[in-house]
Amino acid sequence: MLCAGRMRLGTFGILLMLVHASAACEFGPFPYSVTGIVCRMTKPAALLLNQETAQVIQAAFRHAKFPNITGERSMRLLGKVAYGLTNIQVNDLSIEQSKVELKENDAIHIAIKNVTAFFKGTLTYGYAGAWLLQLFHSVDFDIESSIDLQINIKLMCQKDQVAADASDCYLTFHKLTLHLQGDKEPGWLKQLFTDFISFTLKLVLKSEVCNEINFLAQVLANFVHDLAANFVQDKDIRLDISLASGPLIKANYLESHHKGLVLYKNYSDVFSDSVFSPSLLTESRMLYFWLSEHTLDSLALAAFLDKRLVLTIRGEKLQALFEMEESEAQRKAVQMIFQGTSYNDSVAKVWSLAHPQISLQPEGTVVKSLVAVEVSIFPPGEESLVVLYMEEEITVTVQAAYVEKKLILHPLDSRIEFKVFKCTADPSGNDPSIRNFLETMISVVGIPEVISRIEPALTSLMNSKGLHLFEIRNPEIITRKGYIIVQLDFSFPNHLLLDFLEKRL
Repeated sequence: MLCAGRMRLGTFGILLMLVHASAACEFGPFPYSVTGIVCRMTKPAALLLNQETAQVIQAAFRHAKFPNITGERSMRLLGKVAYGLTNIQVNDLSIEQSKVELKENDAIHIAIKNVTAFFKGTLTYGYAGAWLLQLFHSVDFDIESSIDLQINIKLMCQKDQVAADASDCYLTFHKLTLHLQGDKEPGWLKQLFTDFISFTLKLVLKSEVCNEINFLAQVLANFVHDLAANFVQDKDIRLDISLASGPLIKANYLESHHKGLVLYKNYSDVFSDSVFSPSLLTESRMLYFWLSEHTLDSLALAAFLDKRLVLTIRGEKLQALFEMEESEAQRKAVQMIFQGTSYNDSVAKVWSLAHPQISLQPEGTVVKSLVAVEVSIFPPGEESLVVLYMEEEITVTVQAAYVEKKLILHPLDSRIEFKVFKCTADPSGNDPSIRNFLETMISVVGIPEVISRIEPALTSLMNSKGLHLFEIRNPEIITRKGYIIVQLDFSFPNHLLLDFLEKRL
């Protein structure tokens, strides 16, 4: 989930979030032991996201604030010539090619070839002649340039999150031509400003464009971190995504490690026995997420503490549960429990009595929970009556998939053990038919009904964080003993980056 939000920003934002240098952060001697979440992006994903780099560079050029350029020079016969270039701005820009390279244990290198940029502005100049004759003129100008741009993004960890340093930035000018508007200006003037101002202009462009790129890198890094933090938070429940260790920057992938501790009100999570190792992830897909069993189990605890594990069933839904089959046992159980009261005047409440325990196994996610079920009827003209109360320990194995932008949960098998059973129609508990029917009903339709409520709730939560905006291809959710892996390919919705740049700049 962490990087799902991250896919919105192109090479700068995505790569900045996924990789963190440890220069400004201190980690323990065994950092992997406190790793709850891992994100790995392979080189094919970085190459795909690099296609969005052009938009970031264009924004850097367009939003750079170029200062006025002033100076003077002595000219034979004419005396001193003073000049000023003002209102410098980008008029047009195009980028031919952009490449990204992962320099192992070093930096993210981005090489942009043949940036054609057209600038415009106003040139004001004046000179004092030998006869003290002062003349001042103003003329519009255009600058045509052809530039190569190289950026080495150094990354560091500050306050447990990423900070980017893109100051290692170089502009190489293959062409810089100054065009003065109109035909009345003397030839020496164009020659003077073409030769003399070009050097100063190159320095200004290098400084301001690189400063803007560095600024954008910082803005995108902060935005991606906030986006990821928001993705793993819902009301009072959130995950601590601060760094657990320094990054791995390899030639074929980037990898970041996060604590993944659950934060909920006064509840304090502790974790020190992670089974993560880089060898658990491969390089065949574009994006990987590794989540520890502890992280998922702690989320279940937080949901329990927040009183979210409560479900009420009434009307047609209740009828579908108790009339799953036509049999003598079913008719007897319905009559004894509901005592002739309609389903519309009845309600079933289901809730967890204790923290559901999550265990990750190769077969799937095993959920073990102590659950209470209470059925009440509301006979017309009478007070409500609790006709059935049960406590049972339910263990169910669930496999998960993400299909057509929806989370699918499939229960494989379940075990039910009654702990408490109270029924007004059978206070002595000597009639096993009701209990047998209810056990079958819970297994066949009760558990699937609960899961059918969880699926859209979790899908809606993920969509509220923007997951549905991404084209996720062939996602796989793989469970192993003690951890889960989500691996996928994706395509990038480039309008999201444009929206970000328009709002932030």
